[in-house]
Amino acid sequence: MKRIGILTRDCAGVNAAIRAVVRTATSAGLEVLGVRRGYEGLVEGDFIPLDRRSVSNIIGRGGTILKTSRSERFLDRSVRERAAANLRESRVDGLIVVGGNGSLTGAHLLALEDGMRTVGIPATIDNDVNGVAMTLGADSAVNVALDALDKIRDTATSLERIFVVEVMGRLCGYIAMQVALAGGCEEVLLPERDPDFEMMCREIKAGSARGKKSWIIITAEGRARASDIAEAVTAKTGLETRVVVLGHVQRGGCPTAFDRILAARLGRAAVEALIEGATDICMHMTEVGVSRLPLEVAIREKKTEFEADYRLMKLLS
Repeated sequence: MKRIGILTRDCAGVNAAIRAVVRTATSAGLEVLGVRRGYEGLVEGDFIPLDRRSVSNIIGRGGTILKTSRSERFLDRSVRERAAANLRESRVDGLIVVGGNGSLTGAHLLALEDGMRTVGIPATIDNDVNGVAMTLGADSAVNVALDALDKIRDTATSLERIFVVEVMGRLCGYIAMQVALAGGCEEVLLPERDPDFEMMCREIKAGSARGKKSWIIITAEGRARASDIAEAVTAKTGLETRVVVLGHVQRGGCPTAFDRILAARLGRAAVEALIEGATDICMHMTEVGVSRLPLEVAIREKKTEFEADYRLMKLLS
């Protein structure tokens, strides 16, 4: 092995992973090509050389220096053949893919169909990669949302109002549940759990009767829109509500120490796996250290269970 490539999606910690990959690879005598704009760049052959200096001072930056984009056409087999041909023409012996389910699926197909040696690093704010306890970027996203929530609570308490805060999570309620529990919220609405709006409104009215003056409800975007919930709460309780949609702010920002360290460990391990001849796997942390997981397992739907955390949040609210 003489040359490897790296392709990324975006979330906090990805630049730290690029840095770890490049510096581990160059220390082992390997050349590194960065694929710009994700799978679109792979199809177009948009590669740039990366060395130790090119990844200086990026460990604390959010997003990805390689840029990224969605590539619907990569779903077509002929387009994937073109992408694999670009890698071969550029003499790339192995590819590291940093991203979530879609990105890892692409890595799996390149290995399965074209024999490209691929290793994945799970990176998504939703923490929804199957078999992986913690994905790169999830901790940072939760902390960004929690920082915003703490500021919202100051206003909610001062003005004695109900706030409905919408966080990201189209199919997975990980961010919503973590923020609700860490932020001391009164209710959270998750894609994985059917909400009881009637019960929620009864609890709000009962709390108001006891003198409770502020209330914070978290909703994952995949469960319900904050504006719809606020409208329903006001209609049923007669109490004033306000809406905050955090949106893409959760994808950006400086990575936490946890994500920087996770990126360093997984980046180094991904390069070492390629050197050893491994392929069609993703790296992840376990209690005993970095482990390897087949990509065909990682790309399956993850079954999430938040009931215990939900009960704890309700007990403490």
